[in-house]
Amino acid sequence: MDRLPKDPFMLVSSINMLLRDQEFDSLEDLCACFDVEAEEVKGELLEHDFVWDEEGKQFH
Repeated sequence: MDRLPKDPFMLVSSINMLLRDQEFDSLEDLCACFDVEAEEVKGELLEHDFVWDEEGKQFH
């Protein structure tokens, strides 16, 4: 995967999978690898009712 998906449902699934499978230690590390801002991703997904859970390291 060389870029993050544009579809919000695929994006949530991809991010949660990469964090769950420990490919990245944090959302910030993941976003840095894909050259996007974590706050931008959080904002985009919040528009689709997905909320970032820092403790669980996943979107709900």
